[in-house]
Amino acid sequence: MGAPQKFDEETRARAVRLYLEEAAAVGVSNAAARRRVGELLGVNPATLRNWIERERAKEEVPAGPVDLAGQVERLRKENSQLRQANAILKTAAAFFASAEVDRRLA
Repeated sequence: MGAPQKFDEETRARAVRLYLEEAAAVGVSNAAARRRVGELLGVNPATLRNWIERERAKEEVPAGPVDLAGQVERLRKENSQLRQANAILKTAAAFFASAEVDRRLA
C-alpha cells in the first residue's frame, strides 16, 4: 500500500468542477460521475466524494431552526460585557495618563 497522495487546492477545485459538469449530463449517476472524474485525474472516487461534500458544506447555510431570540439575548449580554470592559479600560487609561502628568510635573 503506497503513501496517500497530496493534492493541492487547485486540483481539488478542478475535480469538483469536473464532477459537477459530469453529474449534470443527462443519464449519469453521481457515482458514475465520480468514477469518471476519478479516472481522469487519478483520484480515488471516495476521496472525490469527500471533496464534494466539503465544498457543499462551505456553500450551504446551516439547516435547522434559527433561535433568533436566543441569539439576540446572547448578543445583548455580550454587548453589556464589552461596554463594562470598555469603561474599565477608559478609567485605567485616564488613571495612567494623570499619573504620567504628575510624574512630569514633579
